[in-house]
Amino acid sequence: MIPGEVFLVKGAGKHENRLASFELALRDAGIEGLNLVRVSSILPPSCKIVPKEEGINKLKPGEIVYCVLSRNESINEGEHITSAIGLAYLDDKKKHGYIWEHKTRGDKDPNASKYAAEMARKMLSSKHKIDIEPKTEGIQKMGVGGGNNWTTVLAAAVFVP
Repeated sequence: MIPGEVFLVKGAGKHENRLASFELALRDAGIEGLNLVRVSSILPPSCKIVPKEEGINKLKPGEIVYCVLSRNESINEGEHITSAIGLAYLDDKKKHGYIWEHKTRGDKDPNASKYAAEMARKMLSSKHKIDIEPKTEGIQKMGVGGGNNWTTVLAAAVFVP
């Protein structure tokens, strides 16, 4: 199976239970009704990036869906966490792109998605040995640990068959 489309999502959740916090982050991202299977970092050559709503509308509850997922969680009071996904791809539909997942802990990181996209760009450029600048995109979610509650943040590239 080679996916034809991909969309980006992000979400956050807080709960006293770690798994429930993750479920709430999935709900916030709009992908809680899917059975997610994590895959590595390749963006298929002809995979079209579509808006979140368009991608979600093509999937059915309970469907097994492949994704690249960046997940981060904390229960430490005041701890900043970030999850990000970055993509890099070419107009040349014979060459695959890259997806990079990135997480940070500690300081606020407003540039996490830019870093993830830059790393995806570096992987793409070194693989295909190109001098042209690939297209990049990214998404991120930041959160703060809540002491008695788990905080989960996630960012994902979700594939549509």
